[in-house]
Amino acid sequence: MMTRPFSSRSRSRALALLAASAALVLTLSACGLVSSSGTFRPASLPGGERPLEGTSVAVTSKNFTEQVLLGKITATYLAAAGADVDDLTNAPGSMSSRQAVLNGDADIVWEYTGTAWQTYLGETETISDPQELYERVRDAERANGVEWLPPSSFNNTYAFAASSPTAKRLNVTKMSDIAKLPESERTFCINDEFLSRADGFIPMLKAYDIPLDAPGGVPKGNVTTMDSGVVYTSTARSEPCNFGMVYSTDGRIKNLDLVVLEDDKKFFLPYSGCLVVSTGVNEANPEIAELMAPVSAKLTDELMQELNGLIDIDGADPADVAYDWLKDEGFIVPVD
Repeated sequence: MMTRPFSSRSRSRALALLAASAALVLTLSACGLVSSSGTFRPASLPGGERPLEGTSVAVTSKNFTEQVLLGKITATYLAAAGADVDDLTNAPGSMSSRQAVLNGDADIVWEYTGTAWQTYLGETETISDPQELYERVRDAERANGVEWLPPSSFNNTYAFAASSPTAKRLNVTKMSDIAKLPESERTFCINDEFLSRADGFIPMLKAYDIPLDAPGGVPKGNVTTMDSGVVYTSTARSEPCNFGMVYSTDGRIKNLDLVVLEDDKKFFLPYSGCLVVSTGVNEANPEIAELMAPVSAKLTDELMQELNGLIDIDGADPADVAYDWLKDEGFIVPVD
């Protein structure tokens, strides 16, 4: 298999990212770590066009599965369109990819609207409408020298799930159904971070009228904290909990046959995936937005679960998963 090696520009930028990450604090949970070789598979557009000929861009990502995959999809496709692409995916630390784009050490990254709203912009208002949140983030971020392209069709937000047999036994399809269950069935598995978040477990229970350790609510003894990965397997076994906190695009949802409950009171902030491009690169190369729009539109929750699962569960290389998906969808063809 042919791969694209690091260029000298890649090396210098990668060193800058490594140095920057030492000063940054890890603030987001990772759902599957993968190593990035800084490579992607070569391809071309079906008609042989090269609309980005002469354009140089650096694509970066955070260091968890979904982010690396999205970076590889972007790097592969833009290179197929003729761009000279530096692959800086899997940047160490959850903030270094963000900082790299702000500093001009990278040009393109995938981000989430909820992350930007709370973590980058420091906002506390809960905006449940995905389009409104996107527009607020997009407009605010222009002052930071980045352009948020229109959101994809996936939303990697917090959610609660149950095993398929348990969801059927309890007749639950949405979060508000939990309040109708006997107290003994209101059992939860969560991680420590979600328990302590200002927008996490305790206010969520209050929003759904089942407050923690209150009459008619959820007893503290019904809540078990554990590592995020263990939450999935515990939820699949329905032991010690019927309901587990998950990330809505995680590959383990499909693999373990979990049923994600509808957040019918719209408690959770949307985390719509968006391609973010530095303002200068976006203005100089409007073809990037045009090329990526149909790719972004195809990325649904169900598809991301499937693709993430190929990496986290089956052990596939993110570069191969990205290439195969783009090829299967007709976006690229193999090079001769």
